[in-house]
Amino acid sequence: MRQLGDSEDCRQARAGAGGSASVYVHFPYCLAKCPYCDFTSYASDRAAIDHAGYADTVLRELDRRAPSVDGRRIETVFFGGGTPSLWEPSQLGRVLDGIKSRLRCTGGGAGGGADELEVTVECNPTSLDEDRARALVDAGVNRLSIGVQGLDDARLKYLGRLHDAAGAREAVAGALRSGMPRVSADLIFGLPQQTSAEACGEALELCDRGLSHLSCYQLTIEAGTRFGELAKRGRLPLADEGHVAEAFLAIEAALATRGLLHYEISNYARAGQQARHNLGYWRGEEYLGLGCAAVGFVLAEPGDHEGHGHGVRYRNHPGPARYAAGAAATEEIVDAGARTRERIMLGLRVAGGLDLGADWTPERERAARWLLGRGRIERDGTRVAIPPAAWLWADDTAARLF
Repeated sequence: MRQLGDSEDCRQARAGAGGSASVYVHFPYCLAKCPYCDFTSYASDRAAIDHAGYADTVLRELDRRAPSVDGRRIETVFFGGGTPSLWEPSQLGRVLDGIKSRLRCTGGGAGGGADELEVTVECNPTSLDEDRARALVDAGVNRLSIGVQGLDDARLKYLGRLHDAAGAREAVAGALRSGMPRVSADLIFGLPQQTSAEACGEALELCDRGLSHLSCYQLTIEAGTRFGELAKRGRLPLADEGHVAEAFLAIEAALATRGLLHYEISNYARAGQQARHNLGYWRGEEYLGLGCAAVGFVLAEPGDHEGHGHGVRYRNHPGPARYAAGAAATEEIVDAGARTRERIMLGLRVAGGLDLGADWTPERERAARWLLGRGRIERDGTRVAIPPAAWLWADDTAARLF
C-alpha cells in the first residue's frame, strides 16, 4: 500500500494528545471574478480594500474562536480566497502573528519542513512579483500557491484570466528568486481544442522551472458561475470527456518522469513537498475557518479522530460588510455517519487511501468486493485506496462505499 511519507503515528506524536488542526483564512477580494470560479470573492481595486480593517476583524474572530481548538496543535495555516496576494503583506503578517500568539502552533515556520508550521498564501500572477513574494517571506509565509492556470494566451483568455503566459512565467520566476522555501502552481486542463500533449507540455514546463508541487485540475463547470450559465444555454465550448481523460493520464505519466508523486487526484509533488494543509482536509481533521465566508469544522470531543462522535461545521457570513459587523455564522451538526461518509469521499482522493476500522459494514463489504473485482480499489485489511489508474471513477467509487 502506498504511503505519503508522514505516518499517522508520527503526526499524532507531533500533535500531542489533543490531535492536530489547521487554520484557514479567507480573503474575499479579487481584481476580477473568473467565469469558472464558484468561491466567494468580490472584484475590487487594491486601493479600495480596507487592508488593516479586514485584518482587525479577522483577529477579533480569532479571539472568539480560539477556545474551540484549545489543546490541538496547529500544523498549517492557509490564506485562500479570493486573491490573498492582494492583501498588504504587513496586514497578512499581523493576522499570522496573531494566530501564532493565540494558538498552539508547531515549529517556527521558517523553512516549511515537516516539523515547521506550514504557511501557504494563494497568489495570482497579476498581484505577485519578486518584491511581494519577498515581503511575504518576511511576514512568515513559507509556501506560495500560484494560480498560473495555463501557459497559452488564447486559453488564458478563454478562462477570463487577467494575466498572459509571459506574466505567469515571470510570477513563478519571481517567487523562486525571492527565497520563498516552497512554490506550487495551479494548472487547469481539459479545455476545448487542447490536446493531451499541450496539457503535458505546460505541466512539464512548470516543473522544469523549478517547482516541486503542481495542482492540475480538470476544468469543472459549476452552477451559479458565468460558465455555468453559458453552458446551460449551450453557448460554452467544452472539451470532449474522452480527451479530458487522456490528458489526465498523460499528465500523470509525464510528471512521473520528473520524479513527482501523484499523491492526490489533482496533486503532484516531490517527496516531502506535499501540501500538508490539504492533506489535513483529506484526512478529515479539524480546521478553524476565519474571515468572510470561511468554513470551519471542529469536533465535539477533542481527539475523536476515529469519527465516533459528532462535529460542528460553521460558515461565516459571505458578505464582507455583514461579516465585519458581526453577523452570526451558520452552523450544522455533522454526526458520526456523515463524518464517515466524508472520510470516505475525501480519504479516497489520496494515494494512501484511508483506514475504515470498525466502519466496515456488510453493505460496504459487498460494495468493496464488487469494486475489487473491477480493479477500482485496493484493500489491505481495513485500509482501502483507489489505484491512480482508477481515479477517473473516484466519485462513483466513493459513493458505492457510502
